Amino acid sequence: MLNDCNTVHAIVSAAGGELVGKTRLQKIAFILKAAGLSGSLSFRYHYYGPYSEDLAFEMKEALVDGLIEMEDRPASWGGTFTVFRSNVACKVDGATQSIVDVACAYDSIALELAATAAFLRKEMEEGYWEETSRRKPQKATPERISQAKDLWGKLLEVETPTPLPAI
Repeated sequence: MLNDCNTVHAIVSAAGGELVGKTRLQKIAFILKAAGLSGSLSFRYHYYGPYSEDLAFEMKEALVDGLIEMEDRPASWGGTFTVFRSNVACKVDGATQSIVDVACAYDSIALELAATAAFLRKEMEEGYWEETSRRKPQKATPERISQAKDLWGKLLEVETPTPLPAI
């Protein structure tokens, strides 16, 4: 559980005080929600997979409250990426810490693919990995899908209030 922490603040703190990428933040928040470890965030499908406007609002709240800082940096591909830093520590429970640790051990594309397949799993009985590949053809290489499945397998080992779905 996130205790009394803002979701964004809790995730950034659990990541060691620094987290790179809005996509990573969104996907970790989705997994925490699916595991019964975060509040009432709602998610919908977006180009990058599960996305929550509620989380985007919490990000702004955490900034205004001085709990986190955000810095946009230029990316090698021409766009930008965001680095989040926590200004104040936030204590989280062991399951939340474990999920953040596993998610941060993989690249953001594997995390995005795993979260997308889990999101689609709620809508379809089978074929969610294939649908993930269809929706994300440039990212869903066999190697990345394998990494995403490995990541999800490690997440399944974490004991959570709501068991994560097998995908």
